Amino acid sequence: SMDSPGQSKRLNREANRAQTKSNAPLQKDAYARLLSQHRSSKFSQYLEQYAKDPLDQRECIVPNIVPKTQSDRLNIPYRRRDQVPNDFSDSSDFSPSSLKMRGEESSLSLYMEKRSIRNAQQDCERKQGVSDRQRRGQRRDTTTSHDGDIESGEELIALKPNDSKKHQKQHKKNKDNREIVSNENDPAAGCLECPNKTSISQQEQDKMKNACSPADKSKNKGGRGSKKQVFEPYMTLEEVSHGLKRGELIQGTLRINPKKYHEAFIPSPDDTWDIFLDGIVARNRALNGDSVVVQILPREQWKQLSRPDGTVEDQSSDQDELISKPRRVVYIEEKKHSRAATGFLKFLPDKRFAMFSPVDHRVPRINVPLTDCPQDFSSRPGDYTNTLFICRITNWAVDNNFAEGRLVKTLGQAGEIEPETEGILMEYEVDFSEFSDEVLDCLPKTLPWSIPPEEMRRRRDLRKECIFTIDPSTARDLDDALSCQQLPDGNFEVGVHIADVSYFVEEGNALDITASKRATSVYLVQKVIPMLPRLLCEELCSLNPLSDRLTFSVIWKITPEGKILSEWFGRSVIRSCVKLSYDHAQSMIEAPDKLFSAEELPPVDPEHPIDEIHQAVLNLHSIAKNLRAQRFSGGALRLDQMKLSFTLDKESMMPQGCYVYEYRDSNKLVEEFMLLANIATAHHIYKSFPELALLRCHPPPKTRLVDELQELCDQLGINVDLSSAGALNKSLNTILGNDEYSSARKEVLTHMCSRPMQMALYFCTGVVKDELHFKHYALNVPLYTHFTSPIRRYPDIIVHRLLLGLTTEQVQKQASHCNDRKTVSKRVQELSTDLYFGVFVKECGPLDSEAMVMGVLDQSFDVLILRYGVQKRIYCKNLEPDLNNFHHRKVGKTSELTLVWKPKDLDEPPVEQVISLFTLVEVQLKADGGPLKYTAVLKKPDDGGS
Repeated sequence: SMDSPGQSKRLNREANRAQTKSNAPLQKDAYARLLSQHRSSKFSQYLEQYAKDPLDQRECIVPNIVPKTQSDRLNIPYRRRDQVPNDFSDSSDFSPSSLKMRGEESSLSLYMEKRSIRNAQQDCERKQGVSDRQRRGQRRDTTTSHDGDIESGEELIALKPNDSKKHQKQHKKNKDNREIVSNENDPAAGCLECPNKTSISQQEQDKMKNACSPADKSKNKGGRGSKKQVFEPYMTLEEVSHGLKRGELIQGTLRINPKKYHEAFIPSPDDTWDIFLDGIVARNRALNGDSVVVQILPREQWKQLSRPDGTVEDQSSDQDELISKPRRVVYIEEKKHSRAATGFLKFLPDKRFAMFSPVDHRVPRINVPLTDCPQDFSSRPGDYTNTLFICRITNWAVDNNFAEGRLVKTLGQAGEIEPETEGILMEYEVDFSEFSDEVLDCLPKTLPWSIPPEEMRRRRDLRKECIFTIDPSTARDLDDALSCQQLPDGNFEVGVHIADVSYFVEEGNALDITASKRATSVYLVQKVIPMLPRLLCEELCSLNPLSDRLTFSVIWKITPEGKILSEWFGRSVIRSCVKLSYDHAQSMIEAPDKLFSAEELPPVDPEHPIDEIHQAVLNLHSIAKNLRAQRFSGGALRLDQMKLSFTLDKESMMPQGCYVYEYRDSNKLVEEFMLLANIATAHHIYKSFPELALLRCHPPPKTRLVDELQELCDQLGINVDLSSAGALNKSLNTILGNDEYSSARKEVLTHMCSRPMQMALYFCTGVVKDELHFKHYALNVPLYTHFTSPIRRYPDIIVHRLLLGLTTEQVQKQASHCNDRKTVSKRVQELSTDLYFGVFVKECGPLDSEAMVMGVLDQSFDVLILRYGVQKRIYCKNLEPDLNNFHHRKVGKTSELTLVWKPKDLDEPPVEQVISLFTLVEVQLKADGGPLKYTAVLKKPDDGGS
């Protein structure tokens, strides 16, 4: 047995309390009945082994105890017996409850309660053939990624979810303890945790009803036809307050696993481990991202479980060790999820409502009134099979598996860019509406606008200085400019000039309120959803060339080596002499002696010769290199991730090509001075407003995950030092060799190292008392803020106002809102990229590329597609019939698959291919039926693989 001594003792104690000889015949009868019902051969073998085992090694039947009142619930937490998962499925699907407990024999009562229900559902799926999901395309995984900002040096990694298996297979390889309940009054109940399944027959429903556990039936007294209570009512605010004070309740943000939506987690109060919620009943109608309160058991009843290494199965959770024990959500403190979802409609005969199946697995199915549906939906439902709708949940009753909702809009055909994009924006509550007249009335009326003379007198006039912008070629919101003038003593006067948005956005007016709600501009592949009206973004505030603009400047006297001698903060007026792209600046850096002609650059102010601008760029580059070297030698970290970019057809906006964005010296030059300005501003505002400063912290990585990663790297022979940000950065840049694949190995290792990392967060200094918590881990600086992008980020506007007239609570509330919208913006940007890449594969595929293995499971492995920087999962079962078989081997933290390929010539021996971390393979990406869906196909080694 794999039981630990503690587990064995617990099992024996429980067995002695509840096991009696009289229940042996019951178990045999139950076993015989269950075996006859179940069709899985593996399950049969499992139960046969179960029957042979001595009784004292089995878990016994313990009745569920359901407290009857709220007060009881505080002292006797609602709970079910710890349920041990089955072990006859592909454990490549991460299940925290399946780990470290496989030696424990499962309680037969568990199978009596659950298995016959699942069997009926699986039969239903097998009969159904091609699932709705296969027809309609892939559900959208909506995992929140790590925070990242090129400018701020926090580009840790975008944790993109892997492609899910077809939903049908997900049910066949169930390893979870699902809380499955039937809904007596709803013939569409079907597979109750599978939002995409069609209705099942009455006979199958009856079978499922009869299989309900005794505990379920005990909840539903009241005679025939009465509705069954699926969920527990929420506690009152008073009860929650008492429970939190007594430590019987815990508050946290709910994360639902996008790949196994029955699994959810909230962090412990000290954020060192995760609380695991098993099943939709335990979630009690809370949705992903909600701030919830959960009920917990006394600490002595907890169990610790670990999960596999090196994989990205549960992207929503970045914890390795989980505490598994029965618990549930008792209160939703804040509904942060939008309650909106994109999905498809299914017609239900003889019903006044239609069934809405969300694309996101983690949102329940929703009953919507037929009156909301298109007029001919009831008569021609087949016409809408591939139509994407958006629906908003309006209610979710305790006695219904399904939520109730209203259709918001018909988006269009699934798989098309604009309907899919609109669905993403609405799902994440990104306000993309036109700005109201009330908001536009806050802008200057007389155009073209000029700076009032009284405002000019209040500012430092820098219009004659050589000041210029460096941005992406497509940028229209230019919020930062640079200057660099050599002084007679050999030092330099370097300026960072930021658009003074706070001049135009008056605190508290309609424009300010709208901007504070949006909190950030959202950058999609094909367009920008601006935080401010275009007149401000692209004209009044944008530092356009040859135009007088209001700015906030930071000017340093600095040595060629990058040592700061003095600094000046103040409001100013500038006139940019040229709008350079990163490409222009890069060509100047790469050709220091070249004389550029006017034709090679955009229009330039005649007051400043091209050579003067060229020299300023070269000087800035030289100083930036020294500043950067100082930062990294001083202990800073940068975790870069490959970023996919697209070339679009100007007419159709369809993707014509894609490439991995190259981060070059010109990007680094701008980043270095933006970082310097943000750091300088952070010190300035904290000194001036110690209780009100809006800063940005980056907490250190989670210790347990760092230790796990260190153990894995040690086993793999990778000499990574994870003791500090600087040590890790040095490791990443020195250990991976200098051959053509060193950058790919660095990308894979960067991905592994990003898992323990936490998100950077805005906060108000008056709320966080310990200055140690102000620190920015990746940048390795004590104080940091955002000051340099006020056109696209609201926190920068607050910083520009120097927080006058605000209270600590107001600043913290806005900081928290900005954190939420920053996370949403990042995720929406990733989903836009995913959408375009799916369309690109469909239009231009199949696409061939080398790939590098970045994680190995027992029946699948994850790869990084080197040509495009995307991640994909490859399942061994999908390699048949070219594959004879495969073997999995795990030693310590390292995992390895051996694929045995059939030879081309039958006389030849089979070809073996070993798959482990950093293995190079050849793959082909090709469209796979449904809208936006594509798969990675592994090529046989003799076909060019390695």
